[in-house]
Amino acid sequence: MSRIENLKCTESAIIIDALSIINTNGKGIIFVVDDSNKLLGIMTDGDIRRALLNNAKLNESIKEFYNNSFTYATTVESAIEKLKKLNHRVQILPVIDENFILVDYFQKETLYQIPISAPSLRGNEFKYLVDAFLSTWISSTGSYIEIFEANFAAFCEAKHGVAVSNGTVAIHLALKALGIGRGDEVIVPDLTFAATINTVFHSEATPVIVDVEEDSWCIDPKEIEKAITPKTKAIIPVHLYGQPCDMDAIMAIAKKHNLYVIEDCAEAHGAMYNGKKVGSIGHIGCFSFFANKVITTGEGGMCTTNDFKLMELMKVMRDHGMNKSRKYYHEVIGFNYRMTNLQAAIGVAQLERIDEFLQQRIALEQEYRTKLSTSNIIEFQRNDLGKRQKITWLVSILVKDNYKDLLVQKLKEKGIDVRPFFISLGEMEIYTPYVFSNTVSIRLSKTGLNLPTSLETTERVIDTIQEVVQEIEGALIK
Repeated sequence: MSRIENLKCTESAIIIDALSIINTNGKGIIFVVDDSNKLLGIMTDGDIRRALLNNAKLNESIKEFYNNSFTYATTVESAIEKLKKLNHRVQILPVIDENFILVDYFQKETLYQIPISAPSLRGNEFKYLVDAFLSTWISSTGSYIEIFEANFAAFCEAKHGVAVSNGTVAIHLALKALGIGRGDEVIVPDLTFAATINTVFHSEATPVIVDVEEDSWCIDPKEIEKAITPKTKAIIPVHLYGQPCDMDAIMAIAKKHNLYVIEDCAEAHGAMYNGKKVGSIGHIGCFSFFANKVITTGEGGMCTTNDFKLMELMKVMRDHGMNKSRKYYHEVIGFNYRMTNLQAAIGVAQLERIDEFLQQRIALEQEYRTKLSTSNIIEFQRNDLGKRQKITWLVSILVKDNYKDLLVQKLKEKGIDVRPFFISLGEMEIYTPYVFSNTVSIRLSKTGLNLPTSLETTERVIDTIQEVVQEIEGALIK
């Protein structure tokens, strides 16, 4: 198939067909042609949004809505001439021959604004979303919710899944379902996103911040053991940047001290420890489906568990604490933490491609490792830690000798988005009083960097990062 095939349709197409093509090509535009491939016009995703806002139906013909006054290029024009026709509004040009036959398109390829991560929505997402929409079951009831819960639990090798509105409330729901509250202590790692510790506060419990391991960057079981007091009720190990925690050690500690384990798996869909998927090892696993995660529902989350009673309780608490068989009778104090059927429809489609996503991310990280293998200032996240089988959520590195800020600055100048590691919790004033230990995590936080891991990241982007690293190292030699 030529590269122009997935950017065109005939004027007999209907709006939903045009949307499907745009969703597949990811360009935000289609070229409208007749049966002889003569170019008639263009239609953008913006044109479709305006049509729908003006009460157009998804099954209406695009004839009334595509634009037949548009900018185009010809096969005889030079690249420079074509570039002059591009601007902030016109970013893709159809290319025609002397008979106005569509033969190609022209797009300025640039490194400008390469994102750290971006969702891929080119499978059945649109199809299932429209199906859910047309069913009118667009709120928190619908077939896609049950399918998503069952399929995601199966992927995690857990018995049950409870879909929720985001990853943060997944942790909070887990804490509340386990009875964690005032007077209880919950051990959390120092190097994590703030949602992990904030949910402990929302549960009115007291967080205890402990350090992470030097090699894995995950919570250190030795520090957990030291921090346990008679008030300790739970541990929240975070599988950081796709790296599993030392779950054998953590579960042994939990069993010894009669503690609950809530796995924060927000960044580790599919990661494994000793042959088991994360989210199936502790008492409850908590996942996020935010747009930058391995799979996404926009916003959304999931609790996984092997405990039937915990699953039942979480589903009741998720739905205002309402009795499942007696409407409006509330048996516990609950929350509105429900996922919508629309979100779940996207999730079902994303889950169909999760193995593909994981393989693509692994290949992308390997490309980075190959291109940057000779660097003296970069150290990659470990992927050789025995029982741990990490996934690539973001390509994560440490930058040595205080060159991180310089690297960030130079990559930003190239339009490449890179992100520092999470700030050490204990370094932030609101969390400092709860620190037990955090020496290693402070050092990692100050030197860590995440590189673009969007599936749209090209070899050219990685080559540019390599060039910038080499430029910095070349200046050091001089």
